[in-house]
Amino acid sequence: MFPSHIFPIDNPFLTYLGVEFVEMGDGAAELALTLQPHHMNSWQVTHGGVSMTMLDVVMALAGRSLYPQAEAAVTVEMKTSFLQPAGQTGARIVAKGRAFHRSTTMCFCDAELWHGDHLVAKAMGTFKYLKHHRAALKIKPG
Repeated sequence: MFPSHIFPIDNPFLTYLGVEFVEMGDGAAELALTLQPHHMNSWQVTHGGVSMTMLDVVMALAGRSLYPQAEAAVTVEMKTSFLQPAGQTGARIVAKGRAFHRSTTMCFCDAELWHGDHLVAKAMGTFKYLKHHRAALKIKPG
């Protein structure tokens, strides 16, 4: 497992959200987030985009843990089922991801989002391994 104080990726969006890296290794990963007012939707519960972001990232990290040579695992497809509201301001949510199959170029993962002992969302995703970030360098602003 990666030490908990080292986040294996530099992602300004995750930093903005306040997502905390917990662990990663052996086809599994875990993230956590203490919910703040800017994470809420108009009903004052966790916005679905926050939940999906955590599920997406935790699955990608789980997949990357099986293939350390990859610089990234990008989302090809993702399905999310929301089971109940994830929480209100001050609550802590935890995302747990697992890679259940991989090939040389792809990884298949699932994840769960928990608020205490309540399962609030489940996801399944397919991720493509990238060895270089060249595609991102080709994007020109404007």
